[in-house]
Amino acid sequence: MIRPWNATHRDDHLPKALQNLRIPAVGAPLFIISNPDLVIAQCKAGVIGSFPALNARETEGESPLLDTWLIRIKEALDRHNQKNPDTPAASYAVNQIVHRSNTRLQRDIEICAKHEVPVWITSLGAREEVNQAAHSCGGIVLHDIINNMFAHKAIRKGADGLVAVAAGAGGHAGQVSPFALIQEIREWFDGPLLLSGSIATGRAILSARVLGADLAYIGSPFIATDEANADPAYKQMILDSCADDIVLTSLFTGVSGNYLKPSISNAGMDPDNLPDGDASTMNFGAYGSVKPRIWKDIWGCGQGVGMIRAVQSAGGLVAQLAEDYRTRQAMLLAHS
Repeated sequence: MIRPWNATHRDDHLPKALQNLRIPAVGAPLFIISNPDLVIAQCKAGVIGSFPALNARETEGESPLLDTWLIRIKEALDRHNQKNPDTPAASYAVNQIVHRSNTRLQRDIEICAKHEVPVWITSLGAREEVNQAAHSCGGIVLHDIINNMFAHKAIRKGADGLVAVAAGAGGHAGQVSPFALIQEIREWFDGPLLLSGSIATGRAILSARVLGADLAYIGSPFIATDEANADPAYKQMILDSCADDIVLTSLFTGVSGNYLKPSISNAGMDPDNLPDGDASTMNFGAYGSVKPRIWKDIWGCGQGVGMIRAVQSAGGLVAQLAEDYRTRQAMLLAHS
C-alpha cells in the first residue's frame, strides 16, 4: 500500500537510524571535503552526518585511517549522548563507492562492519555483497540513483532505501526533475526515500517532504562551513555564485556532474565549451592523479548555491535550516 503523503507525516515507518532528527535531513558525503569534524558537528546538531570511506586516506604501510576515523566519531558521539541524554546526536553514515576501480572496497566494508556503522550509503553500482555486509552488523543501506530504472535495480539487490539524485544536485548529478523522479519511485516503493538536488533552505526541505521524500539530502551548503575540509577560496566562490555559475558536464569523471564555472576557468578551460567525458576512464583507485585534479581543482556544487550566503559552523547552518523549516511548515499548516 502506498501511504498518503504530507509535509508533517510521522517517521515511525522509518528505520530507527533515520528517526528523531532535528530536521528531516542527511548531510551528503562530500568527496575530500567531509571529515570527522564535519560529521560529528552535523550529528550533534541533529542531522545525519556522512563521509565517503575513500576520504580516509593513508600512506602505504600505515594503519587504515578509516578505522581511526570511525573510532573518533563513535567516541565523540557517545560523549555527547552521555552529556545530553534528552537531545542525543543523530546517527552517522559512511559512503562506499562500489565502482569496480575502488580497490579498497572490500577492506573498507570489513572495517565498517566491525564498527557496526548504522547507515551505509552506496554509490556508482548496486552490489548485493555490500548490502549483506551492512545487514550483518545491523546497518541499513541507502543507494543513490539518478533514475527509476536504477531505483528498481537497487531494491532488487537488497538496498533498504534510495537517495534520488535529481537535476541540480552538486557533484555527480542526475538530469531528471525531482517532480518526475520522486513520483515515479513512489508509485511502487514505500520505503525510505531521500531527495538530493538544489536543497539549501528549510523551504526546500519542506518541499521535498511534500513531494514524497522522507528526508532531504544536503551537500553544497555544508561545503561552506567551518568544519569542512574545503579550500577557503572554494567556500568564497560558493558565496559569490548563483545557479547561472553551475555547469553540467561529464568531462571530468565520465559521469554527468555539476561544477562551479569559475573553478573550470581557473583551470584554464572554457566552461561553456567542454567536450564529453568517457565513463570508462573513471578511476576511484587512483583518484586525484589526473590533471586538473577532481575534486581538488574542479569544484562541485549544486544549483541551490544562490541561497548559500555565509560561511558558518555546521551547527549554525542546521539551526538556520531548522528555523526556516519550522516557519514554512507552520505557514503551510495555517493554510491547510
